[in-house]
Amino acid sequence: MPELPEVETTRLGLQSHLEGCRIRSAEVRQPHLRWPVGPDFVRHIRGARIHRLTRRAKYLLVYTDTGCAIWHLGMSGSLRMVEADTEPEKHDHIDWWLDSGWLLRYRDPRRFGALLWTSGDPLTHKLLRHLGPEPLSGKFNEDYLFSVSRKRRQPVKTLIMDGHIVVGVGNIYASESLFLAGIRPDREAGSISKARYGRLAEAIKQVLQRAITRGGTTLRDFIGGDGKPGYFAQELNVYGRAGAPCPTCTRPLSDRVLGQRNTFFCTRCQR
Repeated sequence: MPELPEVETTRLGLQSHLEGCRIRSAEVRQPHLRWPVGPDFVRHIRGARIHRLTRRAKYLLVYTDTGCAIWHLGMSGSLRMVEADTEPEKHDHIDWWLDSGWLLRYRDPRRFGALLWTSGDPLTHKLLRHLGPEPLSGKFNEDYLFSVSRKRRQPVKTLIMDGHIVVGVGNIYASESLFLAGIRPDREAGSISKARYGRLAEAIKQVLQRAITRGGTTLRDFIGGDGKPGYFAQELNVYGRAGAPCPTCTRPLSDRVLGQRNTFFCTRCQR
């Protein structure tokens, strides 16, 4: 599913197309997504001018002069700009026609995404208000990770994948970050030193930033806002490579299930 780098790639791809535009009209052909699109949504958004496009965790926030649209891409959702007269296909569920002459189109074959509306501060919405810090922010550092990990016996990988601890560190990026930091994913979170958490925090930032630069990771059907897939998958060190040689020591990489997620690591380089 689209993770933080994919969502940030989408935001960057759409930002210049959306900010400053007015939404002339909109259509919701399929309102039954993860949560139903409200029956008044089109009325709220029609005629609104878009001021900002930001991201919180894996949510895109479209700020307008009438309120804010909260968009989540779910498992298979994508947003892209198309010509205004482009005919919709089977899984094209939502369209926004802009005064620029372009059309913003939402496609979601599995319909696990969501489009919500709020007239208040979206950061206080029930879906966002209890989320952890952004991993690329200054608040996410060794002091924070060391503090929240004390007395926790859960594996460190499940700790950093908990959105209440830190947002946007999905399965792929957790495995890659732990490899870069030299930490076994099944180590008890409370047993790791502050210095090692410092290396992990920096590794998470490095891996996510590199993935954003490469346009995200394409494993199934993610397509960025510009219609181009991400290429970070070509640079994965451990994820999905069980049995392949470790890129550092050449020992065959191992895998196991942690928190119902496949996990990949090197038994020699990670401890």
